[in-house]
Amino acid sequence: MASLTLLVNGSEHKVEVPPSEPLLYILRNHLDLTGTKYGCGEGQCGACTVLLDGRPVRSCRTPAQSAAGKRIETIESLSANGELHPLQRAFLEEEAFQCGYCTPGMIMSGVALLASKPRPSDEDIFQHMNGNICRCGAYQRIVAAIHRAAGEGAKS
Repeated sequence: MASLTLLVNGSEHKVEVPPSEPLLYILRNHLDLTGTKYGCGEGQCGACTVLLDGRPVRSCRTPAQSAAGKRIETIESLSANGELHPLQRAFLEEEAFQCGYCTPGMIMSGVALLASKPRPSDEDIFQHMNGNICRCGAYQRIVAAIHRAAGEGAKS
């Protein structure tokens, strides 16, 4: 067991866990942040995407120890004062989901994209979002939502 201090959504959390325990398990099981989803468990689907120092990572494959001392942001961090993040709002307006299971990971990846490229092209979106899988096939609406949020000047 290791004693780790994690900075999650702006708050420090001390946890006692095996150092190789995936960050996803700590977020969901120790911190009750269940917005981040378990998908494939192999880092292939993107449902578990969170931001680590502003970069999207697959939390199912990220050992907790490697996240210590870094800024971790989950889907729960995006809304402020009851207001949705522009990308969350755009996902609703574009109906960019069906079952919604992939949505938190899609949004976190999209937030990272918009932070690095405020006006992404379709190709930028395709390349950046590659690996975030939507089993319902809402890809065209997801692209539209990212463009809509970019039009509102969305940043992380």
